Amino acid sequence: MVRANGAVSLRELARVVQTSEVTVRRDVRALEAEGLLDRRHGGAVLPGGFTRESGFPQKSLSATAEKTAIADLAAALVEEGEAIVVGAGTTTQELARRLARVPGLTVVTNSLLVAQALAHANRVEVVMTGGTLRGSNYALVGSGAEQSLQGLRVSRAFLSGSGLTAERGLSTSNMLSASVDRALVQAASEVVVLADHTKLGTDTMFQTVPTDVITRLVTDEPPVHDDRAATELQALADQGVQIAVAGAGAAPAPPEVPLPGQRRTRAGLRSATGALAPEPLPDRSARVADLRRR
Repeated sequence: MVRANGAVSLRELARVVQTSEVTVRRDVRALEAEGLLDRRHGGAVLPGGFTRESGFPQKSLSATAEKTAIADLAAALVEEGEAIVVGAGTTTQELARRLARVPGLTVVTNSLLVAQALAHANRVEVVMTGGTLRGSNYALVGSGAEQSLQGLRVSRAFLSGSGLTAERGLSTSNMLSASVDRALVQAASEVVVLADHTKLGTDTMFQTVPTDVITRLVTDEPPVHDDRAATELQALADQGVQIAVAGAGAAPAPPEVPLPGQRRTRAGLRSATGALAPEPLPDRSARVADLRRR
């Protein structure tokens, strides 16, 4: 699976082979000892320290529940009448499907998948960059895409990538994609990164967004036993990145102050889905809870 996709999560491995993550983790450790793969936070990648980019079919099947939860929370950041840019990726495609309900929205994108998700949204204007089509991720890249973004100014950029570390920020495996993503960042006042926990601690070849430029990270809650993912989140928070954690299949627990994507009402805090957020579960990681309060 790693050879086919470039990377795989422990959660996905456990689901495919129908065993526990504890068993999968033990086997991955043995495979790493044989030099067949490298372990990363919550998963494994090809050996050598840098992952190659997976194709769209593989990406679309990876961490689907997590991407859905992340998209729900990220969509609540977007306000009526706003102008934003949305980069390419399967997580940003999920976000776009939810943005179709935001009236008066203007979305600038280099992604055919994002544009397709918004094609029938009557109250959303879609502006596409120019450029050359990169078929592996259905995105427009190259000088044409970058030049079309010159002079543009929007409130927020929503980006995904192949990896995210506190040391280096967001990165991707393709030089052309990285260059366009940097142009998208230049057009925005705030940068919101959408990345599930399997990308935390993964470093790929081309940096797109340095950590000090990232305003917010919207991610899913890592497994309780994944201390390394919690450590990476803490390191990002220590560098000033605002962390919003979405629960896969459940509304996020309320912090002491509203998370990005929540609003305070007379009835209390409301989550990205609009439902009242439940009380924190007693077995939640204290470190993740601390990040939520931040």
